[in-house]
Amino acid sequence: MKPLSLAHQTMFSDLIQRCLDAEFEETFPENGSFSKVKGANGQLFWYYKGYNRGEANADSKRFSKYVGPVADPDVTARVERFQRVKANYRERRSLVTSLTAAGLPSPPALVGDIVDVLWRAGLFRLHAVLVGTAAFQTYAGLLGVRLPSAPLMTGDVDFAQFHSISVSVDDSIPPVLEALRQVDSTFREIPSLANPRATTSFSNAAGFKVEFLTPNRSKDDFAGEPAAMPALGGASAQPLRYLDFLIHQPVRSVLLHKGGVAVLVPAPERFAVHKMIVSELRRTDRDSASKARKDLEQASVMIEALANSSSRLDLGLAYIEARDRGQKWREALEGARKKLSNSLLEGELDTAIQEAGAQDAKY
Repeated sequence: MKPLSLAHQTMFSDLIQRCLDAEFEETFPENGSFSKVKGANGQLFWYYKGYNRGEANADSKRFSKYVGPVADPDVTARVERFQRVKANYRERRSLVTSLTAAGLPSPPALVGDIVDVLWRAGLFRLHAVLVGTAAFQTYAGLLGVRLPSAPLMTGDVDFAQFHSISVSVDDSIPPVLEALRQVDSTFREIPSLANPRATTSFSNAAGFKVEFLTPNRSKDDFAGEPAAMPALGGASAQPLRYLDFLIHQPVRSVLLHKGGVAVLVPAPERFAVHKMIVSELRRTDRDSASKARKDLEQASVMIEALANSSSRLDLGLAYIEARDRGQKWREALEGARKKLSNSLLEGELDTAIQEAGAQDAKY
């Protein structure tokens, strides 16, 4: 696995910041202002207050929009300098071109356009997380390596959000279907089998799917019931086990599409461990077996990349955290570990165990 040059790693970090600034400028025009609001738990949040028709006048309507936690230094820094931010699309486009020329992956046009239109709608501002193969494509720049192309293809796009966040932000993106039809007019809702009045996924005429997920908060008897998600523009979300582990404390990255698309993705070490788990949960039909192989391949690639980065210790700690969650978690991890083609994980796990002061025999 070849490393990226320091120049390209710096370029990727710069692109993330430029894309976040571009999102900020577009979402919060200069005719409004920011203020701090105390939440129910005492935590402070930034909210933007503006007018939907230019400057304040008799015809304008004032609105409030959630921005993010005051405790998030990146959000607060952009609030403080937002009057000075002037994003340049052509400069961002040039950075994307240079990074893809250096071997970093870019998504298929449809995937990029879908993520882009939902980014502009505010999906990631409301703490939704891009998951799956589309997220995997963003890790090369974060980890400073060239990822192999085989595990990069995808036929769908998945987004996840904690239900508690969706309820508490008191904000929403515009209707999801309207946004998707800006990309492809054939997109339609797919009613949930468990509740036909709820929609957790959308499909176009070619069968390409966009799906919304959330961690399962209920007993297994209700695991298939869609969760109402007030922040998701009329979409519900499909509850899934193990997802809370994946999207806990996501990180910022960028999809190399057009001028760059700022996204939230799972922490790479959690992505690797989660892929190990879900590879063992697939059913045995041909399609699921193929997806399981892809899951394990992505896990293997991420393990190798993490083992040669500053996040090496994080990988081992994430593995230990997952093991400690219960017997089913341990069984899935052990099953996947036996199938991995490399043994890098063992060394990283040993390092993490020593750091945590645990005993090797426990694991």
